[in-house]
Amino acid sequence: MKVLFVHPYPTGAAPSQRFRFEQYIPFLIERGVEVHIAPFWDQESWNVLYSKGYIFNKAWALFKGWYKRWNIIKKADEYDYVFIHRELDPIGISFLRKPLKNLTKAKVIFDLDDAIWIPNSSSSNKMFERFKNWIQASQLASLAYCISGGNNYLCEWGQKYSPQSKRIPTTVDTLYGHNKIQSHKNSKVVFGWTGTHSTLKYLNPMLPTIERILNKYDNVEFCVICDSQPEFSFPKMKWIPWNKEREIEDLLNLHIGLMPLEEDLWAKGKCGFKAIQYMALGIPALVSPVGVNVEIVDDQVNGFICKNEEDWEKYLQLLIENPTLREELGAKARPKIEQNYSVESVKSDWLSLFQLT
Repeated sequence: MKVLFVHPYPTGAAPSQRFRFEQYIPFLIERGVEVHIAPFWDQESWNVLYSKGYIFNKAWALFKGWYKRWNIIKKADEYDYVFIHRELDPIGISFLRKPLKNLTKAKVIFDLDDAIWIPNSSSSNKMFERFKNWIQASQLASLAYCISGGNNYLCEWGQKYSPQSKRIPTTVDTLYGHNKIQSHKNSKVVFGWTGTHSTLKYLNPMLPTIERILNKYDNVEFCVICDSQPEFSFPKMKWIPWNKEREIEDLLNLHIGLMPLEEDLWAKGKCGFKAIQYMALGIPALVSPVGVNVEIVDDQVNGFICKNEEDWEKYLQLLIENPTLREELGAKARPKIEQNYSVESVKSDWLSLFQLT
């Protein structure tokens, strides 16, 4: 069997790829499958992609990506499966899809972990938004033999285009990656958030609550783990630049993890990965009642679902003042992830995309 993975970013660079398919590829190789990896952006392009400016560099990177993508897609029928993660290219150029329409051998798997049919662009690349083909997602879905969606909302959308949609949650490796448990015996309590620059905006409505909490407690710190420095700051706030090599170590700075979201269609497509990461490490999660969050977090069992500003403040205070409660919730959070959102628990379903189970 030969499988082609078509994805936007360099291998190992983006969380969506690492935790949706890259960590499963060794299981294919173990079964004798020949795997070919085809990123759109090379590492040099990725280094400037989300920086402001660099217009010429980004434009040149687009042309390089299109050239590579065309050369690989026109050979797609040499493979048994073509696994497309999120998009063929960032703009949605139609000629790249033409070879896929004529496939006779290869089966297309279309994988998504966001509601990518809804317009949404990073602030650093707004100028390219006007050129983007937002219906690329539905066009790719209609070519797929199977849709791999990170939650039920994404799968329900996929069923409109493909006869088969399979829910494959975003997962963590609880054996060799997220395999440590936070200690809640520290005198200092750190509550915080992890994510990319594109989701930092969800913290903005919480800033007054965060400030009140920091002013109330002497032994409390707020921590943000992100690939870019936040525009806001507080006296007792620490920014940790995201680093893949220190990912687990940095997350273990936190004793309480936050995942606020807005109630909109884009947020409904989110796969709750922040909560999954926190909970895998025994860190209680506080989340908004949006989308899959209410499936991942069992309210008042392994975390708290916060419906309004009062809830965020109340439950933050409760956890800050009660290390035993933090430890109890964290201890119950870990098994939930092991049973439902770990590589081991989902491996069989993921391999079934390639009819290997």
